[in-house]
Amino acid sequence: MARDLETVLLRSFVTAVRAGSISRAATALGHSQPALSQQLRKLEGAVGHPLLHRSPSGVSPTRAGEELLPYAERILSLCAQALTKTGHALTGHCGVGLLEDLAASQLPQALADLARLHPGATLEVLTVSNAAMREAYDNGRVQLVLDAVPDIPAPPRWTVRRPLVWAVGQGVDVTVDPLPVVLFSNPCFWRTSVLESLEHAGRRWRVAFESNSLIGVLAAVRAGLGVAALMPANLEPGMARHDADALPVLPDVELGLARHPRTEGDPLIDAVETALRRMV
Repeated sequence: MARDLETVLLRSFVTAVRAGSISRAATALGHSQPALSQQLRKLEGAVGHPLLHRSPSGVSPTRAGEELLPYAERILSLCAQALTKTGHALTGHCGVGLLEDLAASQLPQALADLARLHPGATLEVLTVSNAAMREAYDNGRVQLVLDAVPDIPAPPRWTVRRPLVWAVGQGVDVTVDPLPVVLFSNPCFWRTSVLESLEHAGRRWRVAFESNSLIGVLAAVRAGLGVAALMPANLEPGMARHDADALPVLPDVELGLARHPRTEGDPLIDAVETALRRMV
């Protein structure tokens, strides 16, 4: 008999990974924690592999979970779009400004799926500096900006909190003093909070490497230069994820979406905003 992946189970899994906690995911979905745990076990049974590492500090995806996550997100996104947009072909242009860390994960794929459903629409994604993003927003090149709340060019329509996790390259000793840290160059909205977390935990640290791009930070961690705070979707398979006592708990990241006021009522912009909100 063919195996099916139920969307309700996939939604439970994706929400648990995004929240980094079964209890937080249960609250977000309006389920009890035992009910959500049962759904996750059912999905693991269907897939045939454990999907989550469970610990007192939360949950993180296993290798099988990391492989399933992008498929689960696409299935849920396509399902939502098919239900809401069937029979309504959209046209026009929509520019989206994205935080680089989001542009490197599955969000562009959600936009690509939307573009395939509406071939008459043109979508553009920009990842640029804050000043350049504000200029693109002011002159109408981008209509939506999804970024850290302090960096978006207008008051947010909605916000969401996402966890950060420690990424550790092979061979890095997380107990060494001082701890070698790989950082995003200033200005970076979570650089200060990450360093404050280390200081509050009494951990001495040194800057081993810094870069103004995600590509540079990932390359440094991959090379074993130190530890870095990343969004879970940007962890690579060879990088360990540490939530244990050796490293302090990291703060959440607050993301927000700004929408240009002249686009109210535009069905294409509405559809793109819905896709972004469902994915993030």
